[in-house]
Amino acid sequence: MPANPAALEFLLTRRSRPAKTPRTPGPDAEALRPILTAAARSPDHGKLEPWRFVVLTRPALERLAALTGERGRELGLADDIIAKAASQFSDSHLAVAVVNVPRGTEKVPQIEQTLSTGAVCLSLLNAALAAGWGANWLSGWVAHDPGFCQKGLALAEGEWVAGFVHIGTETVAPPERPRPDMDQIITWMTA
Repeated sequence: MPANPAALEFLLTRRSRPAKTPRTPGPDAEALRPILTAAARSPDHGKLEPWRFVVLTRPALERLAALTGERGRELGLADDIIAKAASQFSDSHLAVAVVNVPRGTEKVPQIEQTLSTGAVCLSLLNAALAAGWGANWLSGWVAHDPGFCQKGLALAEGEWVAGFVHIGTETVAPPERPRPDMDQIITWMTA
């Protein structure tokens, strides 16, 4: 494969956008399709596609914000925890839930399927940013609550949300943040 300096520069400088900043308009179905297609080109040992997408438009996000309040009260969560979780839906105009769909096979362990789903989340985030949108990958307690996921997203038994990728018009580019000291996280083994 030939070198692609522009792609490498994008990856070296990419930055998620603050969750509350992307605004309307967001990508329509035609603009979202290549972003989802790019995300689906993630590593997938065994070609199992152990993930799927649920595109959440504004009416669905409003419904999920209300469900977050309802479910949070059922679980006895504090009001501030409920409000923070609900805001990811009430403040958003378009999001994609990346759902892990475990495939029953001895050939590919579940951990590899989980890692593939995480790769899809990052690829979706990067594809949205590369397409010029503001985007952020969130989760929170709602992503891990089976009751919320079954009622709100109609997930099947065993499916779970790896993340909600919120996408909209970029309104602010965040300042650079501290990055890892590469000398502290790289080990070279030469023999």
